[in-house]
Amino acid sequence: MFLPRKILEEKLQKMLAEDVGQGDITTALIVPEDSMAEAEVIAKELGVVAGIEEGRILLESLGLKVEALASDGEKIKKKQVLIKISGDTRTILSVERTLLNILSRMSGIATTTKKLKEKLQKTELKTKVACTRKTAPGLLYFDKKAVLIGGGDTHRLHLDDMILIKDNHIALAGSVAKAIKKVRERASFSKKIEIEVARLKDVLTAAKAGVDIIMMDNFPPKQIEKAIKLLRKTGFFGKVLLEASGGITAENIIAFASTGVDIVSIGEITDSTKSLDMSLDIKKIGKK
Repeated sequence: MFLPRKILEEKLQKMLAEDVGQGDITTALIVPEDSMAEAEVIAKELGVVAGIEEGRILLESLGLKVEALASDGEKIKKKQVLIKISGDTRTILSVERTLLNILSRMSGIATTTKKLKEKLQKTELKTKVACTRKTAPGLLYFDKKAVLIGGGDTHRLHLDDMILIKDNHIALAGSVAKAIKKVRERASFSKKIEIEVARLKDVLTAAKAGVDIIMMDNFPPKQIEKAIKLLRKTGFFGKVLLEASGGITAENIIAFASTGVDIVSIGEITDSTKSLDMSLDIKKIGKK
């Protein structure tokens, strides 16, 4: 994923502005204006680091000098120094929490994604691990990029990425067949069509209608196996991508992936992941 530096700077500075408010009054009261410092961002636990690029751009946009000692996607150790920072002490302290929030959250998501991917690889399953649109408001780009860094698939980044017919669309159209027909009559050739189905019989209806991807929503593994058996019997297996979604966790991911689906999408990667613990420590203080 790539954004021009200025656009990324704007996103990051909006986060900082939200945190700073009208100014860091504690730092202003304690730290002299002419104070300069050197600081380090340190990992406090094992994991996969993400957000190094975003951290560097945020810090440099504030006039601070940055030395990145780790790269996005790298497996890091406890007590490892990730970034060295030098410059105005007040600025370093004011950006501390925003910087750590970005790094910790993105690294937590990347770490979770990597663990899930490696779990599947150990069983030699080629099923893709994807996230969902259950991201924190305002953090979609960062959450999705973290999944990518962890080796997962971002799924849709935005509503205009592809057509995904969900349960409410089906209800409003009248049926699975009618919803697909409406889409196929009006959609651009450039957009893939995915449909979310909740019943076994709708899997075959969707396959016959020529969709690109069928998402089996809240299907238990045994029901997915029945759906795949039906697709094999009717000659549609392998002609449409199959996605399992709903209720998938680190504990049961193997059971879902073993059914033969191409993709497992997991909301908890981004909506309830644990941030990776990090700290920013001032190491040296001087004057301008």
